[in-house]
Amino acid sequence: MTTIPMSPVPLPDTPSLISTLPGHYYTDPEIFRQEQQRLFESMWICAVRSADLAKPGAFRTVQVGRENVIITRTRKGELRAFLNICRHRGARLCMEEAGEVRRSLQCPYHAWTYDLDGKLIAAPNLIKMPDVDRVEYGLINVSLREWLGYAWVCLADEPPSFEDTVTHAAVERLGDPAAIEHYGTEDLALGKRITYDVKANWKLIVENFMECYHCATIHPELTDVLPEFAEGYAAQYYVGHGAEFGAEVKGFTVDGSEGFAKLPQVSADQDRRYYAITVKPTVFINLVPDHVILHRMFPLAEDRTIVECDWLYAPEVVASGADVSKSVELFHRVNEQDFEACERTQPAMASRAYRRGGVLVPNEHHIGIFHEWVLEQLGGGHAGPVH
Repeated sequence: MTTIPMSPVPLPDTPSLISTLPGHYYTDPEIFRQEQQRLFESMWICAVRSADLAKPGAFRTVQVGRENVIITRTRKGELRAFLNICRHRGARLCMEEAGEVRRSLQCPYHAWTYDLDGKLIAAPNLIKMPDVDRVEYGLINVSLREWLGYAWVCLADEPPSFEDTVTHAAVERLGDPAAIEHYGTEDLALGKRITYDVKANWKLIVENFMECYHCATIHPELTDVLPEFAEGYAAQYYVGHGAEFGAEVKGFTVDGSEGFAKLPQVSADQDRRYYAITVKPTVFINLVPDHVILHRMFPLAEDRTIVECDWLYAPEVVASGADVSKSVELFHRVNEQDFEACERTQPAMASRAYRRGGVLVPNEHHIGIFHEWVLEQLGGGHAGPVH
């Protein structure tokens, strides 16, 4: 097993530069295994949009840390989550990422069958085994909460407070506890979903989302719409004030053209502004007057992360067949530009040039807060200043 130094090598202090995590935090399989155990398998993870499971028997499988989880809707209309593992001999119940069953989930290996509440209801010769407790040998339950129209799951036996670790993130960034509710995300409709397979460590993606030092370099479309981002503002982490649209910009679209009517409850002071929220460890929420963009990350390896991005609009916009391509295209380009930068960075994490890490300029110092949080979750030390 790899021995992992839990903090960067301390270097002399200067006021401008502080150190990043050392490169091995982005390449070491043992560190990634610890992150799976102590972060992804211990915290609330945004798994699936509730509306994707509209009918009883609809299911979706997602990878959460080292576990595969199946989320399904019961005949009572409730969402339930279970480990996607048969209790008999451990075969995976559902190999598909999404699907629909009529009344039950059946293992394809020995036909052990479970109802949508997870109870064992049938198996070959089960009637001859009257001592088998059908609840005890049901599927392993996974805690589930719904918020913003998404099912959030937690693998921990005793999950942390959802309010403290998830909903508080929105309050922390936006100040007003009700601000995010104005967007009515749970009532919006899916206009577009794009899945990105990013060949980079999940932390590089988070760090990228947290700063805008790079915006003027790689995001021309975004900085045209949000001019303050061109100044290298610490944008994605500190936009509780809302980044204002440019004077000539009519909407949050790839060419600044008009979008749709603002969502009904969006307040006047939220109009023509962009807000961003990071919900640790793996969710980004972007709020603009006429739609919401939500990213869910699923880290699969130390150098591979699946990102699923949803564009959500007022139901009447989607039902009318309105063209949402200009608003989708803006953040799709941002995503592609960001993920290309992360993929360009990932190989360097294994270089001796990054053995002690890199540096954060003042506009990026807040990334150090994220690094400290990661180290704390892993039981380690602290990031230090650099020369």
